[in-house]
Amino acid sequence: QVQLVESGGGLVQTGGSLRLSCAASGSTRMIKTMAWYRQAPGKQRELAAVITNTDGTNYADSVKGRFTISRDVAKNTLTLQMNSLKPEDTAVYYCNARVGRVFGGDYNSWGQGTQVTVSS
Repeated sequence: QVQLVESGGGLVQTGGSLRLSCAASGSTRMIKTMAWYRQAPGKQRELAAVITNTDGTNYADSVKGRFTISRDVAKNTLTLQMNSLKPEDTAVYYCNARVGRVFGGDYNSWGQGTQVTVSS
């Protein structure tokens, strides 16, 4: 099993920056991709950014050019640098890992979430 713990959320003004971190523990060698999802009040959870185990990245159009996802495999950490924040970025941000199973198949592991609030 893989456990994920996020940190770094908080309150920031429009145009400000925040850095989210996710610490992974457990069977981290089985992790394939890692990602940040977010869920705003009354909305479905959506993918914000994803990084593969070969450091390929992809971003939602709404965050492209403002957010940067990175991964330190040696330290088992995932980071999301968020710049030029907007009120519509307000959401609970969740760390996600796609984890392979020894005998085939994958499963998702989720962190508990961290609140990001951007004031106008």
